[in-house]
Amino acid sequence: MLAYEKLLLENKAWAQDQLELDDNYFDTLASGQKPKFLWIGCADSRVPAESITGAQPGEIFVHRNVANLVIHTDMNLLSVLQYAVEVLKVEHVIVCGHYGCGGVKAAMTHDNLGLINKWLRNIKDVYARHEPELTGIVNETERVNRLVELNVITQVQHVVQTSIIQSAWHKEQRPTVHGWVFGLQTGLLTELINLDHTHEVESIYRYDFSTTEVPVPQAPVEQEH
Repeated sequence: MLAYEKLLLENKAWAQDQLELDDNYFDTLASGQKPKFLWIGCADSRVPAESITGAQPGEIFVHRNVANLVIHTDMNLLSVLQYAVEVLKVEHVIVCGHYGCGGVKAAMTHDNLGLINKWLRNIKDVYARHEPELTGIVNETERVNRLVELNVITQVQHVVQTSIIQSAWHKEQRPTVHGWVFGLQTGLLTELINLDHTHEVESIYRYDFSTTEVPVPQAPVEQEH
């Protein structure tokens, strides 16, 4: 049996198991989704959101990429975030990293890895901001894991710096944004940070929602000579 054929076979078994538990399972699943959570996680195959949280299909809206980054030019991520917050009305946004992250490890080297250099540059920026602390950690594994934590915290800050989150906070005082890290050797999730609508975003990243009108750009006034 080929590897992909095993997946198809397991799918049939899973579907049958669900129907044995509930005849209407797939009718309910097809009727729509109302997740309370948006999960922004690492693409690592060992960190599936639903499995490690015991969630069922429909409970978590998921976006994953290498090293769980929140980049403000990533239209994929921003589209997911906007849909989750403005349409699905999620109550929580979770940024979840994991110890031993390969993307974080790669960002700590000087290796030229091609296209992914551009992506990992964002983690290098996190390293640069915390270099004194990180270079003071002698053990390499501990240093990698600390950068994993600092990266999660930074990405949470990036989430709340978006107009998407700030607008939702202004209008509905939701969602709460969490930073979690998963231990591959323990199977446990640990919360590093959580920010809600009471959090004061740094001034330069703060948007003004006191008016709903978008200012109309004015043509420059020509000076008479």
